[in-house]
Amino acid sequence: MNQLWTYFTAHEEQILDWTVTTIWLAALPVVIGLALALPCGWIAHRHRAVRTPLTSGLGVLYTIPSLVMFLVIPAIFGTRILSPVNVVIALTLYTFALLVRSVLDCLDSVPESILSTATAMGHTTGQRLLSIQLPLALPVIGAGVRVAAVSSLSLVSVASVIGVAQLGQLFLDGNNTSSLPPIVLGLVLFAAIALVFDLALLAVIRLLTPWRAATR
Repeated sequence: MNQLWTYFTAHEEQILDWTVTTIWLAALPVVIGLALALPCGWIAHRHRAVRTPLTSGLGVLYTIPSLVMFLVIPAIFGTRILSPVNVVIALTLYTFALLVRSVLDCLDSVPESILSTATAMGHTTGQRLLSIQLPLALPVIGAGVRVAAVSSLSLVSVASVIGVAQLGQLFLDGNNTSSLPPIVLGLVLFAAIALVFDLALLAVIRLLTPWRAATR
């Protein structure tokens, strides 16, 4: 423990800077990925012809190793190899691929009888989506977002291999110097950020679904 504290105090400013970078590199793709997954999942739900090509293609996308993605994206978008934008784009694609399936499955799970009743009451397609389908699907979508957030955070560390400075650099430093404290400190910080992400998302989900607490 003393070695960890000594290492942290000796590199405090740099580690805090890496922490901030790690947080926004992991969080931003989740926000963007969810914003893209919601309409795409709804389109796949509404149009069966789109469902299989979309889900199959995204499944293949998710299997591409993150390191390969970090190296290919600069060639596609013309960004610098060390630009954090590459990490954001790659993790957004992974998050999008993961969440589209969650959104689609959730929308499919809403009973048709409920939708028919809403239609009979004069609800339009958009009104049914916003007032019925999404609220009912929100808890399960939220669970998918929690998984995506932790997954995004874990993949951020891989970006240190290509030189993007964030907390993953601690693992490289520990390996290069055969020193254990930076590696352990990196694990502790990643675990702490993952816990904060998960608790924050859980609080948001509970805030958006007050009827679940009332039911319990």
